[in-house]
Amino acid sequence: MLVLAIDTSTPAVTAGLVALDGDVLESRGDRVTVDPRAHGELITPHALEAVKAAGVTLRDLDAIVCGVGPGPFTGLRAGMATAASLAHALGIPAHPVCGLDAIAADVVPGEAPFLVLTDARRREVYWAAYAADGSRTDGPHVQRPAELETTIKVAAGDGALLYADALGVQPIEPRFPSPLGLVKAAREVLQSGSEPAPLTPLYLRRPDAVEPAARKKVTTP
Repeated sequence: MLVLAIDTSTPAVTAGLVALDGDVLESRGDRVTVDPRAHGELITPHALEAVKAAGVTLRDLDAIVCGVGPGPFTGLRAGMATAASLAHALGIPAHPVCGLDAIAADVVPGEAPFLVLTDARRREVYWAAYAADGSRTDGPHVQRPAELETTIKVAAGDGALLYADALGVQPIEPRFPSPLGLVKAAREVLQSGSEPAPLTPLYLRRPDAVEPAARKKVTTP
């Protein structure tokens, strides 16, 4: 099974082609650029370049997996719109993946639970907690680092690097979702052949942009 993985939920603009065969995953080509202002500009070219690097065409794809956040409104919309458009045009399923789960899927297995934190801006983090085996036990949430009460001492994601001191955690890799991590997180549903869940964004809070208030009426004396 050839799966195109797309994610724009973090500052990394990520696309990659992954071959899934049972429990074996193989990266066939990926393109990643860390630029929080280039999601809309780069995600489609990255997806096309990743497919080309793998030596296949879009028509060879069997499925798409797409990170649906949590993440900023504009960045998420770019990746999800691309995934939905490609899936519709090719007649293949597009499966949603929590970006925090994709990061957790790439954490080296150990014996202790861990956190995954990504930068939510506004001096906040998106976060979730995971058992040692990588299964999610809490979250996702959005919160100020100083308000996050936890006894877990290690954390992955770029938010762990930014707020390590405030959280009292030891940062571990990875920082961002990878194509392999996205497909790992979706592996069970991909192999089941079941209908994909809707591509529903995990914003966790209202967007910064708001509708303008109605203009006040001006009356003459």
